Amino acid sequence: MNGTLTDLDGTTVYVVDTEGPVLDPDPQTVLDLLGAAQHADWIAVPAARLDPAMFDLATRMLGEWAQKFVNYRTGFAVIGDLSAHTDTSSALTAFVYESNRGRHLRFTPDLDAFAASLPGRR
Repeated sequence: MNGTLTDLDGTTVYVVDTEGPVLDPDPQTVLDLLGAAQHADWIAVPAARLDPAMFDLATRMLGEWAQKFVNYRTGFAVIGDLSAHTDTSSALTAFVYESNRGRHLRFTPDLDAFAASLPGRR
């Protein structure tokens, strides 16, 4: 899993490269990400690298990923434009809204917006 460890005002974030294949939606991929990002507080994944089926909440894939990250006490950020998915799913829109209010999961349009959403910077 190619990415870069970045420090955002004291928060260590593993930013997955924007270029590359779509990540397998299997929960094992989360474990691979966690292994690649050892000691990171957050893992930021470009939305374009996620299988579009993950944004269909009926598949439960996004929820499974989120639960794995919570279990491993690592934040999960999806970075990029989700409007193609949220425009057609009020359930996903509500999921994104509620997730952004919590502590473990973020959906932001870019890395700057993600950095601004981190605890202590709101």
